[in-house]
Amino acid sequence: MGVLAVAAVSGALATRSAARERSYRLLIASGEAALSSGETLAAIESFSGAIAVRPDAMLARLRRGDTYRRRGDLDVAARDFRAAALLDPTATRPLEGLADVLYAQERFRRSADAYEARLTLDDRSAPIRYKLALAHYRDGAVDAALDEARRAVARDDQLADAHYLIALCLRDKGLPEDAVAALTRAIERAPGMLPAREELADMYAASGRFTEQLEQLQVLAGLDTRRTERQVAIGLAQASAGRAELAVATLTAALDQATDQSPVNAALGRVWLQLAESRTDRPEAAGRALEALERAASALTATSETKALYGRALARSGQLDAAEQLFQQAIERYPIDPSAFRQLGLVADELGQAAVARTAFMQYLSLAPTDPDAASFAARIGALSLKLNEAAAALPWLQRALAAKPDDLPVLTAMAEAQLLAGDASSARRTLTHALALQPANLELQRLDRRIKKAEG
Repeated sequence: MGVLAVAAVSGALATRSAARERSYRLLIASGEAALSSGETLAAIESFSGAIAVRPDAMLARLRRGDTYRRRGDLDVAARDFRAAALLDPTATRPLEGLADVLYAQERFRRSADAYEARLTLDDRSAPIRYKLALAHYRDGAVDAALDEARRAVARDDQLADAHYLIALCLRDKGLPEDAVAALTRAIERAPGMLPAREELADMYAASGRFTEQLEQLQVLAGLDTRRTERQVAIGLAQASAGRAELAVATLTAALDQATDQSPVNAALGRVWLQLAESRTDRPEAAGRALEALERAASALTATSETKALYGRALARSGQLDAAEQLFQQAIERYPIDPSAFRQLGLVADELGQAAVARTAFMQYLSLAPTDPDAASFAARIGALSLKLNEAAAALPWLQRALAAKPDDLPVLTAMAEAQLLAGDASSARRTLTHALALQPANLELQRLDRRIKKAEG
């Protein structure tokens, strides 16, 4: 009887286990069917039921994590992927899913750690190695990204994305020629990779290789025919290559295809303005620049750069008050074109608006501190401060200008004047002595010498 009882219990347990397994498989199949139909809520319900039936099963956790990720519920997805990885430490898919979720959450360092754990289980996957490289790159670890991307292409040389990432790393490390070579390899493996061609076109432009840049832009326009911006880029590249007439023809043709003509008119106006400023044999260029830029700047979508371009054209035609208004509008549009501050300063200074000019130049230098003419603008700020009777405010700007050009006579004169007005006659004397050594017969310096002597008592 005892044997019969044990057999009966074992049979009941086996029957229950089989029923539970059937229920689990049915719930998994139901979840997969719902997921293939795009019914993510139904899929989550089925996978959750499977987890309730088999709490120890990795697959149900993995599939529910995938579903949560598809819905954008990344925190919940990460929790399921972690649970799946604990249930089966030898499985690679939960770690890859977790790494993907962490990357989507922009937790790049932790994402890289998860990809590395995934590769510890199986290091043969080039795409996973590429994902690890990308996570390093987004985390700012360029050297680590470059190493991993190179390992990825060593596994699979046809992986175009990895070649593209290698190019970005080399660009960031200041190796433009090596970056161009890597971009070329990426395009050879994926001719339709638009970001790689865009980057290559930018690098060609930066190195003055305008013919090669134009070739890439033309291919991009052929691959992406619906975007008028591609034709605009071609026109501007033609102008940079000195083929302004062809640029005008390209942009004029693009006007007929554009739903928003403002960017095209802005580019056309830029080219006409370039012609007006560089060639005297095109007297109509200035008028055409004004015409195109007026249309572009009047659009609701007009950018800061477009407003600044129109202001520049107005200033060139002598309409300074109107130009100032356009530059004021340009500095109120985001993102701000830094040149708008510079041009506002120049026009305001010409109009005798010293305070406006000084503020504009100061804002310009804060946005463009590496401008080659930064010392000249610092000198102008110092001179404007003197004009506003603010000698103490002039001193640091004049000092900045002299640091770049120690023998600049007008700046030395302004510095001595500022030091004298600030009550520092001894410093004014030293500055003046330096200036007189450069030009002893200068009448302005001699007058300043008498004023300093009077201050010295």
